[in-house]
Amino acid sequence: MLMGDRDIMTEDQPTEVPPERPDSRRARLGRFIRPRRRWCLGTKLVVTATTGWLLFLVTHLLVSGRTSLWAPLDLMPPFMFVVVPVLLLVVAPLARPARWRIIATLVFTLVLGAGQSGINVATLWYTPPPAPPGAIKVAIWNTEFWDQDWRTSDGNRYSPNFYDYLREMDADVYLLAEYLYVDTSVGDMMTSKWTADMALRIDKTEELRREFPGYQIATSGELITLSRLPIVGQRGLDMTRWLPEAQKTVPEVMRDWPTSYTVETLRTDIQVNGTVTSFYNTQVNQPPAGWRLYDGETRDSNQYAHSRREASYRAIRADIEANDHPVVLAGDLNTTPAMGMLRLLPEKLVGHTEALPSLYPATYLAGAAELWRIDWVFTTPDVVVHGYEMPGAAGLSDHRPQQTVLSVGH
Repeated sequence: MLMGDRDIMTEDQPTEVPPERPDSRRARLGRFIRPRRRWCLGTKLVVTATTGWLLFLVTHLLVSGRTSLWAPLDLMPPFMFVVVPVLLLVVAPLARPARWRIIATLVFTLVLGAGQSGINVATLWYTPPPAPPGAIKVAIWNTEFWDQDWRTSDGNRYSPNFYDYLREMDADVYLLAEYLYVDTSVGDMMTSKWTADMALRIDKTEELRREFPGYQIATSGELITLSRLPIVGQRGLDMTRWLPEAQKTVPEVMRDWPTSYTVETLRTDIQVNGTVTSFYNTQVNQPPAGWRLYDGETRDSNQYAHSRREASYRAIRADIEANDHPVVLAGDLNTTPAMGMLRLLPEKLVGHTEALPSLYPATYLAGAAELWRIDWVFTTPDVVVHGYEMPGAAGLSDHRPQQTVLSVGH
């Protein structure tokens, strides 16, 4: 007997699946996801230090030279921009869970900060071109209060070998700063800060004509230029235009010598083998040094110094940008390779650090340590540097002099 469709009916019964055990699910996922291990204290310290250094470096590149609030950190020795990441790279392999990310970050900061370090790697392969006939020698020096030996007990002794030292340089052009004395009766320079009322104006014209016969003299403020080549023009760069309103007025104690307040750069136009060349002899105001930023007086002092520095740089920039002559800008810029204030220099200027024989050139003689370079030589490209060195100061100054051989138009 045949059975109909209604006689044969099959219902699909759902298959009951037993619930998955949590431990089996974790076991299966473990094949694809590596369980996260807790970092040890050493790893945390390396990661924190690396992250902190990256943030510091980026912030420095963004704000250095733009605010006085960053100024105390600007005073860090520039070589630290290489030393810090190198030291962290040494311990980075110990942070095994994150070592490759740490190493990559530190290499990035090392490359980013190398230009701030002042380390002159180019000296290893660079050789200056030989000097052609007609090349001249230029000496640049912050004399530290001319020939006054202010460190003695009474501060009124004078260095008998000062002029001998200058003559030994045998320069065609001397760009000299701190052409003044300090009044030690007003304050003790060893224990107190420099103040404007300590400056004593001097006139050594007769001595200079006797010690350097045949040289012409140009002066403005605390700067003096000597040249055995013809001087065809001279003037101090008045930076008042770029000062804040509160700083435009010459202080009362400086009214009898106003250029000591308004001028930090002396431009002297000199005939060099038939080409008028502008020599800018400069000493920019010292950088802010107060670190007690919680103190209003310190913040005001830092802002004052920062404003003067910026005004001085802007005066230099404006004059050089409007100058069609070959240019030599040299002197005590009071600025390290790591300070962002250097960005205010005219773009057409080039540096010549690679011509120095030192791997880490430093010019500020702070005790036994030479950690900072604050003296510079920049030129326009039509001025060629054939030699560049920074000899010792023979105990006469806290700055090394700079000596360079250059030619114009070759």
